[in-house]
Amino acid sequence: MKKMFAAAAAILAALVVTSCAPSKKNYIIATGGTSGTYYPFGGALANIWNTKIENMNVTAQSTGASAENLRLISNGDAEFATVQNDVMDYAYKGTDMFAGKPLPNLSVMGTMYEEVIQIAARKDSGIKTIDDLRGKRVSIGDAGSGVEFNAKQILEGYGITFDDIKKNNLSFKESGEGLQNGTLDACFVTAGVPNAALQELAFTNGLILIPVDEDHAYDICKKYGFYTQTVIPGGTYKGTDVDTPALAIKCTIAVNAQLDEATVYEMTKAVFENLEELGNAHAKGKEVSVEKAVSGVSVPFHPGAAKYFKEVGAIR
Repeated sequence: MKKMFAAAAAILAALVVTSCAPSKKNYIIATGGTSGTYYPFGGALANIWNTKIENMNVTAQSTGASAENLRLISNGDAEFATVQNDVMDYAYKGTDMFAGKPLPNLSVMGTMYEEVIQIAARKDSGIKTIDDLRGKRVSIGDAGSGVEFNAKQILEGYGITFDDIKKNNLSFKESGEGLQNGTLDACFVTAGVPNAALQELAFTNGLILIPVDEDHAYDICKKYGFYTQTVIPGGTYKGTDVDTPALAIKCTIAVNAQLDEATVYEMTKAVFENLEELGNAHAKGKEVSVEKAVSGVSVPFHPGAAKYFKEVGAIR
């Protein structure tokens, strides 16, 4: 009888302990393809949250990247995602690739690192400025891609439409090959620097990077709040010895707007108080900072993220 009472007491005690223990919060961060940057970078973020915040379990999920990720968040199938801030702007406002179909439940935790719009031309093309692209054979990325909209918006800033160029919708690899074999004169590439396709072109045929001058950059950034001004350092590609002014979009952590403020505050704080660890886990983490995390934001911050950035003086 004593043994029975002892066993029952042990079971009861275990139940009490279990019921008192806080349950784990299970979340998904949607990223990108396993061979790209978003997937390992999202994994590095998940690791920080899982190790720095008690009772949290965040899983990095491989996806088709930005547009799919925003739909996953909107539908409640993911709580976080790495996305391009321009695509997020389209989804939130229902424009461009999301024309007439805005997605609900989207908010921002912060922007991470730059993805630069690189405008490259064959060295022997005679192209030196964006105005020189008129009448030329120009690749603007895959049809319906974010690159295509970047090209459209930048050209528009110079009073140029797609009708003014010989438009080609090609992937980065195909664009590089076209510039090498002479079937293209120039291309737009939105990616981290250096880009592999442009590196190969620089070594084989040589390339010229086309700058976005200060005045036009200012006007484009004013019209489209997701752009930021940046510089492609001289020496990034063989034969490019001077810095090239450019525009960039930013990898952004998107958050389901329905998540509670306390959780998102805690997660935002965990990221920006462990930037050294993020940088050690992924090279792109070295480009992240509190100050830069509030630039290029055209969609409202999640209240939890806004609370953190106000505390540290990044936003008023």
